[in-house]
Parts: sequence; structure tokens; C-alpha cells
Amino acid sequence: MTMTDPIADLLTTIRNALIVKHDQTEAPASKQKIALCRVLRDQGYIRHYEVYDSPPGRTLRVFLAYNDQGVPAITKVRKISKPGRRVYRGADDLKPILNGLGVAIVSTSEGLLTDAQARRQRVGGEVLCEVY
Repeated sequence: MTMTDPIADLLTTIRNALIVKHDQTEAPASKQKIALCRVLRDQGYIRHYEVYDSPPGRTLRVFLAYNDQGVPAITKVRKISKPGRRVYRGADDLKPILNGLGVAIVSTSEGLLTDAQARRQRVGGEVLCEVY
């Protein structure tokens, strides 16, 4: 089965796992998905991730983050750029999400960065999603 938007598939998998309070979830791995999980981990939205080999290919296991009361660290995930409509922003056009409480993840020439990192490095790119 061909997958049109693998990033949207990963975000949906994470969203569904959070709804049912799972501790972890799995998805097929790719370089971009691993980079996305690295950004989410660095921002504290997930606890950890790991990549392992399993037939037919590599698998990405994401360990989800919850606070002491069981509330997930991620309350909302919104896919911005879609296969039918790519959304690109320059460094000056990247605005803070919820006054800095959330992050936009941007695919740049420097790799996947948060909106704040992209503004700091003065690079723009494709806005993949917003997480808060």
C-alpha cells in the first residue's frame, strides 16, 4: 500500500495512542519521521523514541509523555502542509504558536527545526505541523 503522507500518518498514530492513553506506539520508520521524533523529544512532547529492524523494514517506536495526573504532553497536533497544498513560510513569516506555548515544525535546508529555531537561524521552509 502506498502512503501519500507518511508524516500525517505518524501524527495520526500518535494522536490516536494519546486518546486511548497508550504508553507507546509504533509506525514504519523513515529519516523524516525520525527527525520529527527528535524535535518532539527535544521539546518534551514525547519521552523517547527508538528505531529497530523488523520485517519488512525498520520500525519507529515512540514513547509518549504524560504528566503526574495522566494528562498527555500533546494536547493538539495539526498538520499544516498537505500533499495537495504545500505551505512554505520565510523566517519573517513564522509566528509563535499560542504565544510560544506550542511549536510549529518546519522542514528547512538545515533539517527539521522548530519555528523558534528557524527564526533564530534566519531560515524558512515548509511548515509541516503545529504541536501544543
